Amino acid sequence: MTFLSAMMRSATIFMSLLALLGCFESEAPPGAQVVDAAPALDAITIMTFNVQNLFDNIDDPGKDDKAYLPIDAKQSATHIAKCNEIEVASWRNECLYLDWSDIAIDRKLTVLAEAIEQVNDGQGADIIAFQEVENVSILNRLRTGYLADSGYLPAILIEGDDTRGIDVGFLSKLPLAEPAILHPLTIDDFPERAGDTRGVLQATFELPDGSLLTGFAVHFPAPFQPTEMRVAAYGHLSGLRDALPDDHYVFAAGDFNTTSTEDGQKGLLEHLVRPFWTVAHDQASAPGTYFYARDDSWSFLDMILFSPAHRGAPSWQLRPNSAWVANRHVQQVASHGGPLRFNSAAEVGVSDHWPLVISIERVNSP
Repeated sequence: MTFLSAMMRSATIFMSLLALLGCFESEAPPGAQVVDAAPALDAITIMTFNVQNLFDNIDDPGKDDKAYLPIDAKQSATHIAKCNEIEVASWRNECLYLDWSDIAIDRKLTVLAEAIEQVNDGQGADIIAFQEVENVSILNRLRTGYLADSGYLPAILIEGDDTRGIDVGFLSKLPLAEPAILHPLTIDDFPERAGDTRGVLQATFELPDGSLLTGFAVHFPAPFQPTEMRVAAYGHLSGLRDALPDDHYVFAAGDFNTTSTEDGQKGLLEHLVRPFWTVAHDQASAPGTYFYARDDSWSFLDMILFSPAHRGAPSWQLRPNSAWVANRHVQQVASHGGPLRFNSAAEVGVSDHWPLVISIERVNSP
């Protein structure tokens, strides 16, 4: 870790202590944290975290990662010409001028680790579902270089077909019970938009009592895409859940990209989710995990859904009122009160999404 990041870590720890004294309103509910790095026998914490473009700075010919290169690698006429083809000005400027240096990556990984360490007294959630990760290498770099004391097992990520090369993944302290599977999302009605679809990553973990917990890490099509694409994604997820054995506990976590406006107009959660899942943020006090400054609105784009086992008496359940938004790091909050996106040049921010955390707990069978 560089001297710069060490100094930054010291400063942010001090500021985070101030935040804990009341600068931010969202706090972990009583009983939502455990102390040890190893999972507790009677409670498991689960986090979902869209980490906003966690890329390395190595050019991968199979991915559109040209924005995430050091500035020295962006000086060729070929690179400049490709960037100038980008229609959105902010994305074009990022492609041309962002210096995704080793220092920038170090800062990004440092603040991500500090945000994760808000959970479990500095040890991080037992399972984390990630979105917007380029590859398993950068996720393992976060694990081994910045979360080394947290007890995470090797990262789980299977490369998908997203045009930008962003994937979903898991870090977990619980062992895998079987190999992970990536289920591609194919939407026949919108073949031209296939590049904005990510598959569902399925991983089944062994709980401390030997029960099986299957997690689905998701990143649904972006809000600017037609609602029908997200409807199809919800259907895809439901089909995967229904195909599991009845004795599996199940959660789905990730960026569902369903805005509060769309949900209010279309009733997606009411018709496609709540009949089959417990929606964790229904119990949260925060207004959302994502803020749209242009219309001053909040959304829970990031959700965790839970479903108990359907065979025998259930021994694991969602802990009541355990859902909370982990936003107490001083670098997570912008002047408008919402998430502060990462800006390497200004040396501020963490991500444009806030993580959501829940606990599941073991209960005595009747």
